[in-house]
Amino acid sequence: MTEEEIINYTKVADQCIIEIFNRATTALPEAERLFSHVLNAQHIWAKRILGIEPLYGVWEIHSRQDFKKISEENFKMIHEALNDNMLDQVIYYQNSKGIRYENQIADILFHLFNHSTYHRGQVVTLLKEAGFEPPVTDYIILKRDHLL
Repeated sequence: MTEEEIINYTKVADQCIIEIFNRATTALPEAERLFSHVLNAQHIWAKRILGIEPLYGVWEIHSRQDFKKISEENFKMIHEALNDNMLDQVIYYQNSKGIRYENQIADILFHLFNHSTYHRGQVVTLLKEAGFEPPVTDYIILKRDHLL
């Protein structure tokens, strides 16, 4: 599996969640908070790879009407970061507390996509508890259904 396949899977799975938010007519504050966090983390890591100061805080809450736009911007940045850098390249960055670290881009991407999957699972649970049909975000099912 290539990094491009993992990026595409994450993008499609995120879009499945965004579609539920777009159809929802009730407030889903905890689900919106967690999915905002997913988008923020993707944004922050992409910006770190690009060497640019992030615009969003780790737990900043976005309007669900902005989820699609933020997601599209994030994946554009992720692609740009990969086009401009090699996976084994080490980058130096500071976390939200100002502590300096260094990691290879491949490790950062693994973390970013694993983090997204983890929190998407939490969001799906919250959506199900709120009465929504949980979206299918399993890799193998999306692949089998030719959505990837």
